[in-house]
Amino acid sequence: MPRKLSKQSTSTSLSSNSTTAPSLPGLLTDGRPLPRAVVFDLDYTLWPFWVDTHVYAPLRPDATHSACTDKVGESFAFYRDVASILHGLSLSGVKLGVASRTHAPDLGREMLKLLHIPPASSVLGPEDGGKSSGSKEKARKAIDFFDAGLEIYPSSKIRHFESLHKRTGIPYTDMLFFDDESRNRDTETLGLTMWLVRDGVTWAEVENGIREWRRRRGIE
Repeated sequence: MPRKLSKQSTSTSLSSNSTTAPSLPGLLTDGRPLPRAVVFDLDYTLWPFWVDTHVYAPLRPDATHSACTDKVGESFAFYRDVASILHGLSLSGVKLGVASRTHAPDLGREMLKLLHIPPASSVLGPEDGGKSSGSKEKARKAIDFFDAGLEIYPSSKIRHFESLHKRTGIPYTDMLFFDDESRNRDTETLGLTMWLVRDGVTWAEVENGIREWRRRRGIE
């Protein structure tokens, strides 16, 4: 798992991302309703750094596109569970989006293009939708997973969600948002559910967020 860059320092290097092959949590396979859209913040949610503070262009991907190195030699990657989370939610029919307040939107988008997500077969077991190891699956650019849209610019996250809602037509009540900053709970005035993550998104955080989304709708 990549180390989290200090919010007071920019001198800590990140190790490259590693993947495992977990089973999907029961909440994705129990037949109960799921959010129609799951939206992620980027900084300290999908990756352990601020893209507009810690990263210096130009970026160069490693041989496997699992990490990027910037101008000063720092290495950047997703949190460990991100690859399997993106595959698992997508295979469950959930649309994915990004809502990121950053002053380096172009750099954030470039990072999402350069960082690739390994094939499902390498991060999910065959019983969960991963194909056999003999298949010709290829890694995909992370940016290609976000079919609900990318809202990456310095603005209120309420504006981000208004744009996502307009683009997808998905009601706010069917959206679940993962973010590391409590101030962004103001998005809940729209009717969506926000789940606060403290140290990057993990499967445990995803499960907790889905449980809260269901609880608010009287599903459990």
